[in-house]
Amino acid sequence: MVNVLYSLVDVNRRFDRLALDSLYIRVLDMTIITTMNSLYDQTSSTDAQVLSKICEKILPRIHHQVQKLTVEQYSMKHVLDAANYPELYSLSLINFQKEILYKHLTDDLILRDILSKQITHLNIDIKNPAGYYSSTILKIFGLILSLCKKLIVLNFCDMFPTRTISTLLFHLRRENSLPSTLIKLKINGACVTDCLYLLDGPLVCLSTLIINVSSIVYPIGKIDSTKKLLKLKCFSFTSCDHTFKYDTLIVPLLCRMINLEELRLYLSVGRCDSTYIDGIQLYDQFLIYMTQLNKFTFNIKTTVYQTNVSVELPSNEDIQRSFIGRDYQEVASYIKTTLFGRIGECHIYSLPYEFEYFNLDNSFQGGMFHKVRQLTMNDTIPFKHKLFKLISQGFPFLKFLYIINNDPLKDKQHSSTLITFPYLTFLDLTLAHLDYAELFLLEKTMHLPRLLNLAMQYESLTTITNNFTTNAIYFNFGKLISLDICPSFVRPENFRQYFPLL
Repeated sequence: MVNVLYSLVDVNRRFDRLALDSLYIRVLDMTIITTMNSLYDQTSSTDAQVLSKICEKILPRIHHQVQKLTVEQYSMKHVLDAANYPELYSLSLINFQKEILYKHLTDDLILRDILSKQITHLNIDIKNPAGYYSSTILKIFGLILSLCKKLIVLNFCDMFPTRTISTLLFHLRRENSLPSTLIKLKINGACVTDCLYLLDGPLVCLSTLIINVSSIVYPIGKIDSTKKLLKLKCFSFTSCDHTFKYDTLIVPLLCRMINLEELRLYLSVGRCDSTYIDGIQLYDQFLIYMTQLNKFTFNIKTTVYQTNVSVELPSNEDIQRSFIGRDYQEVASYIKTTLFGRIGECHIYSLPYEFEYFNLDNSFQGGMFHKVRQLTMNDTIPFKHKLFKLISQGFPFLKFLYIINNDPLKDKQHSSTLITFPYLTFLDLTLAHLDYAELFLLEKTMHLPRLLNLAMQYESLTTITNNFTTNAIYFNFGKLISLDICPSFVRPENFRQYFPLL
C-alpha cells in the first residue's frame, strides 16, 4: 500500500483516482513487510522520504476515509500527526519495542485520544524474544484496557507465530478500570492462572477468548471451580507445556463452559498408570455438557507412564472406534510405545487440521497440513530420509522448522533425492545431529529458495564446509540474513563468500 500511494499519486489523474479510491484506502497499511531481519524482527520500517511525502501530500487528502490503520514504531507518530482520522476504528501497532510503546501510551496525547474515543479493534505487536516476561508488558496491557473505553476486539502480542510474549495477567490489579465492552481477546498467558483470571473476573462481556499458556500448573489463589461461564461462546486454549494437570485443571474448567459454540484445544498431557485420552473420555468428561457446541478442533498428545502397575493400553484401532457415533468430525491418530513398553504415546487430532503448528516424531503417518507454518520434529531414534520427503509434501506452506534429534540420519543412501521446502524461512538445527545439517544445507539434497534464518552448532557448520574450504556454491547459504551459531566464533576471512548478506 505504501509503495502504491507513493508511486501512483500525482502521476496523472487516472492513476491519482485509482490510488485514492476509497476501496483501496479504507484499509491503510503503513508497514512494508519484506524480509525478516531476524526471527523476532519481522517488519521493516518505511523509507523516510516515502513516509514524508505520504504524510505531507497524501494523508491530508484521504484521512476522512481511513477505517483501518497499521503503523510501526518509526512511522506511527508521523502518520497520526499528519491528519485526523474520524472514521478510524481499527488500529494495529506493529514491531514496537516495549519501552517505546509504553512511553507513547503514557505521553502521546493524540494516540491516547484516538484509543479512548474511537478504537474498537486493536492489535499490538512487541518485538521481544519468545516467552520473555517483563513488568513493562503488563503495564502496557493495563494501560490499553484502561484507555480504550470502546474496545471490542484486542489481539495483544499474538500476531506472529514466533513472537509469543507471555503476560502475567493475574498481577494486574483488580481495581484497574477495564473496558466492559471487550468481547474478544487473543493473548499469551504465562500460566493457567492468567486464563482463570480473565474468565472469572474483570472482562464481564468477554465471549471469545483465544489464549496460549506457557505453563499449566496449579493456580495461584482461590478459584471457584463450580461457577458456570455462561457468556463464553468461543474458547481456544493452546499450550506446548507437557502437563499432568489435565484431569484436575483443564477438564473442570471446560465443564464450566456450558454455552460454548466453538472449542479449540492444543495440549500435551502426561498421565501415570492410566490410559490415553480418546473420543469417549472427551465426550463423557466435558463435551456432553456443551449442548450448543458446533465446532470442536483439537490436537492432543497423551503420554502414559507406567510406574507401579501394568496398564493394557488401547490400540490405534481402539482409539479410532472411540470417536464413532458421537458427532465427531474426521480424526487422525497414531500410537507409539517406548522404553520396553513402559511409556506409551497417543496423538489424536481433528481433520482437516486447523492449527498453525504441529509436533511430530517417527510415528507420523502423513496427511495434508495446509495451515501449518511451524513444525517441530523431535525423537530419540533416527529420522529416516523418506520422512522429510513426506513432510515436504504434507506441509506445503511450512515456514519455521525445528529439528531435535541427536542420532544420525537413517537410510542416507536415499539422500540424493532432491527435497523442496518452497516457503521455509527459518531452520533450527541447534539440537540436531550433523547428518541433518548436511541434508538441509547442501543444494544437491535440499532446495530452500526462501531460507533467511539459520540456527546451528559451530561444529556442524565447520564440518559440512570442511572448515570453510568447500566451494560456497554447494550450500543453501546465499539468501541468509540471520545466522545464530552456538557457540559464537570468529569469522574466517572468506566468511562473506558463504554468507554474502551477513
